Amino acid sequence: MAAGRGAERDPGLQPERTRLAWRRTTLSATVAAVLAVKTALAGGGSVVGGVACVLCCGCWFGFLWIAHRRIRGLAAVSAPGALVSPCAAVVVVCTVVMAGCGAVLVGVG
Repeated sequence: MAAGRGAERDPGLQPERTRLAWRRTTLSATVAAVLAVKTALAGGGSVVGGVACVLCCGCWFGFLWIAHRRIRGLAAVSAPGALVSPCAAVVVVCTVVMAGCGAVLVGVG
């Protein structure tokens, strides 16, 4: 018999791991946004760099808003539901746009 098969699963662990993953991802997005601002300002400030920086920061705020809502939702109930599709789509779009802005800023800088 494999270890842990007979043990009961603790339902509180999965929401905690998910909440921690959202916090780590938010921290990573924050670092990316700060680096975008630093890169945009370091090169003397071109228009393209400024637009990419503003777009990156806007996406960071969108991501932060969704993540904060999800973290609060995970903490509020004992059995949280799945992330709804519109919120998941916003997170994906914000992540892709931030990556694209980073590529533009590296190319411009």
